[in-house]
Amino acid sequence: MATPVRHLKNQDYWQLKNECRKAGRLFEDPEFIAADESLFYSKAPPHRIEWKRPGELCDDPHLFVDGISHHDLHQGKLGNCWFVAACSCLALRKTLWKKVIPESKKQEWNPKRPHSYTGIFHFQFWCLGDWVDVVIDDRLPSIDGDLIYCHSNVKNEFWSALLEKAYAKLAGSYEALDGGSTADAIVDFTGAVAESIDLSDGKFKINITEQTKLFEEFLKVYKRGGLICCHLKAPSSRDMEAVNPMGLIKGHAYSVTDIKKVSLGEKTLCFGKTTKVFMIRMRNPWGKREWRGAWNDESEEWKKVSKSEKGKLGLTVQNDGEFWMTFEDWCNNFTHVDVCRMINTSYLSQHKTWEKGEAQGKWTNNADALLNRSGGCFNYKSTFFQNPQYMFEVTKEDDEVLFSLQQEDQRIYKKFGKGDSFIIGFEILKVEQNRQYRIHKMQGQERAASSPYINLRSIFLRKALKKGRYVVIPTTFHPGVTYEFNLRLFTDVPSNFRELVQDKPSATCWNFLFGYPKRVSQVLVRSIEGLYPQGKTEGADLYIIIKCENESVRSEVHKITTNAVIDMKVLFYRRKMSLPISIQVWGRKIMCDQFLGQVLLAALPDDPVEEQSLQLHNKDGRAAQEMPGRINVKVVSSDDLLEL
Repeated sequence: MATPVRHLKNQDYWQLKNECRKAGRLFEDPEFIAADESLFYSKAPPHRIEWKRPGELCDDPHLFVDGISHHDLHQGKLGNCWFVAACSCLALRKTLWKKVIPESKKQEWNPKRPHSYTGIFHFQFWCLGDWVDVVIDDRLPSIDGDLIYCHSNVKNEFWSALLEKAYAKLAGSYEALDGGSTADAIVDFTGAVAESIDLSDGKFKINITEQTKLFEEFLKVYKRGGLICCHLKAPSSRDMEAVNPMGLIKGHAYSVTDIKKVSLGEKTLCFGKTTKVFMIRMRNPWGKREWRGAWNDESEEWKKVSKSEKGKLGLTVQNDGEFWMTFEDWCNNFTHVDVCRMINTSYLSQHKTWEKGEAQGKWTNNADALLNRSGGCFNYKSTFFQNPQYMFEVTKEDDEVLFSLQQEDQRIYKKFGKGDSFIIGFEILKVEQNRQYRIHKMQGQERAASSPYINLRSIFLRKALKKGRYVVIPTTFHPGVTYEFNLRLFTDVPSNFRELVQDKPSATCWNFLFGYPKRVSQVLVRSIEGLYPQGKTEGADLYIIIKCENESVRSEVHKITTNAVIDMKVLFYRRKMSLPISIQVWGRKIMCDQFLGQVLLAALPDDPVEEQSLQLHNKDGRAAQEMPGRINVKVVSSDDLLEL
C-alpha cells in the first residue's frame, strides 16, 4: 500500500508540470522565489548572486551521472556540513534515496524529448510521521557560472544541489540550514529513529568491552540499513572548523560510509585464521582533508592487508575526503555519534520485526487544567499530569522497548529570531493493570523510566520493561509551550498503544439507574505468604482475582508455590460503598480450579493505608485454618475521582 503524501504549500508536482507543458514555459516557483529573501534573512549576500538553470551552467545537465554515490557531494559556501554528511549517508542506500527522490527517471532530463522539460522537480521528506512532497524550480544560486552551495564533483550532475534547494524551502531559506544536526537530516530523509551517544565520558575510550559492544551494535545497525554520522565537538566558537594535529576538523560533521572487520595477512591454509581489526570508514563532506593517523590512505599499516582485501574495502589513495581508521582511534578522537536505525516493521523479513505504536500529538496551553496539555516536566508537580498521556502494554515477562520522541522542526522560525529546539523528554509510569483513564496524581504510581531532557529534535530511549501496563508522558521541560510532536514506540509483540483521552468515566443514562461512581479505590496486592493447600506441602499453582461490584481482574498464575510475589495493582470506580472489595486466592486445576481463601475489604479509609498483612478466610468469613495463609495488601481511596 502506497504511503500517503502531503503536499507542501498545496503544490501538486504533476499538476504544475502539466500546466507548464501546456503553456510551453519553464516553472517558476512562487512559493520560493529566485531572490535574496530565499537565500538570507539576517544579512545581504556578499556577492551578486545569479540564479541559473542547469542548462545555463553546462551543456548536458543530468539529475544523476553514472548513478548516485556518496562521493558526489561537496559542501560549498554554506555552513551545512551536517546536511551534506546526511546526503552522503543517504546515497549509500538505494531504497532510501529513491523515497526522497521519487520517480527519479521521470524527473531526469530526456535529450530525446527536450520540449518535455519544464524546469520543475520534487522531493519528499519525513515530517512528524508524514511524508511531505516539496516542489521546486531548477533555478540555483551561482557566482560566475559556478554553484555556490552543495554541488557534485561532476559539473553536469545536479541531484544534490536540487535536493538542497528543496530542503532549504522546507526550512524557509538557505541561511536556515547554516548549522544543524546530521541526525535531524537523516530522520527527515528516512523516518529513522535517531539515538545520540556521547563518547566524551571516557567509557568507550578505556573500556575495551564497552568499545567492542558498541562496534558490534554499529555493525548490526549498518548491515540492517541504518545510517551513522559523528562529529568532534569544538571546545569554543573560536575552534570551529579548526584542524587538529590528526587532520580532523573540530565542530564538523562526518558520515560513516562503511564498517568492517578487516583481516590482516594472507590465509596460508584453506581453514587458516587471520587477525581481524575493527575498522570504520569516514567521509569529510568537504571532499578533502583526511585522517593523518594510523591506517590513513598512505599508512604503512596497509601493507599488512592483502591485495584482495584492499579491493573489497575499495581503498583509494587520494585526497577525496574518505579515509579508514581503527574503531579504537575513532572512539578516542570523536566526541559524539548519531545512530539512525531503520526499525524493521515488515513481517516479510529475515531480521527481527518490531511492532510499532505511533501518535502525532501537540502540547497545547489552556487555562482549564483539564484541557491543558502543556504541563512541563516532572519537576512541575502541580501541572505534570496535564501533559498528553499514552498507554501501552508489555505482554511478555520481559520486553525491550524502543521509544522515540520528536518535536516539530523549528528552523522555519529562524527569520523571526527563534528557531532553537525546545528541551523535551518523557516519563514512563507503570500503572494499574486495568487503568482506562488519565492519571491526575502521583499516588501509587511507579516511575519505570525517564528519558534524558535535551534540546534536541529527537529523544531516544531503549528500556527493558517487565510485564504490565504503562503510560508514557511526553513533555517539554517548562510548562506552557505549544508545539507538535511525534511519539513512536517499538515492542517485540503488539502493545495496544493508544492515547488516554478521558479523565473519568462518562456520565450516561445508566447512571440514573445505577448511580455515578462516588469513590475511586486503588488496590495493590503485593504477595501471598505461607499458603499450604490441604494435603500439599510443596504449594500449588496460585492466582488471585480482585472483585469490585461487577468488575473483576485476574492475575497471572504462579507455579507450584506457597509464597508468591504478586505485585498486582488495580483501580476501581465504585458506586456502592457498602459492597466490599474481595481478593480471592485460587489454585489452578486441570478440570476445576480450587478456591483457597479470600480477604474482604469492606470499610476503606480516605487516607492511604500502609501495606498490611491480612489473614485469608473462607467464603463464609471463617478463618481458613486448614489452609492458613496471609496476603499483603495496600489500599488507597479517594472521594475525588480525579485524585488517582
